[in-house]
Amino acid sequence: MTDPSIDVNRPSSARVWNYLLDGKDNYAVDRELGDALRSANPGIAAVAQAQRRFLIQAVTLLAGEERIRQFLDIGTGLPTADNTHEVAQRVAPGSRVVYVDNDPLVLVHARALLTSSAEGETAYIDADVHNPERILAEAARTLDFSRPVALTMIGILGNVADYAEACSIVERLLAAVPSGSYLVVSDGTSTSAQSVESQRVAKQNGHPYNLRTPEEIGGFFQGLDLLAPGVVSTSLWRPQPGTTPEALDVYCAVGRKP
Repeated sequence: MTDPSIDVNRPSSARVWNYLLDGKDNYAVDRELGDALRSANPGIAAVAQAQRRFLIQAVTLLAGEERIRQFLDIGTGLPTADNTHEVAQRVAPGSRVVYVDNDPLVLVHARALLTSSAEGETAYIDADVHNPERILAEAARTLDFSRPVALTMIGILGNVADYAEACSIVERLLAAVPSGSYLVVSDGTSTSAQSVESQRVAKQNGHPYNLRTPEEIGGFFQGLDLLAPGVVSTSLWRPQPGTTPEALDVYCAVGRKP
């Protein structure tokens, strides 16, 4: 029986993304929108894959070279292979990870599947990105905000329609973490006609997502020290040696709070 809190008549961003990543945790309404998005922008599945690769790379880097032991993953999405806590705890078993999402299906799966290492800790928060105060208050039960935290926001800020509000949310989150903390962002961009068309299709199907310009993605990192290579197409962020990926309609960066 389907959980009554899960609306199977309206598409969910987490479930649509799961479908584009060839996952099984989606419904007909999600697959219909996923197919429409793929028709409008054939590269959208590659965008989903690039964002996943970027998250894994960024968390590996931060848990390893940068020795970050706390992660606040906002806009978790449905569990796949190499989730944030698995990547972080593989590098540093004592890492603490808090997942944030407001999709009932995501939370059901997260509580069932995202289990921590014995040395670390994993927690889950039912909260909306529009409410950073609630996110911070709940996360403080698991994370120590006197020590550096990595804020990961993959594909979530596009759900905030107003750019000024999106910047304000990032600022409020960053204000709560100390020097040495990091911001990790990747979001869709209006860098091709196909991408803009997919945005129109999503909105037409009751699932608005707001594309940004690369410059607007960079604006989220105001006052932070960007790690190389800076603000780039997500597919081009530290590509594997010997590969020549193409730029996609999604941009990212990792920045350190000085």
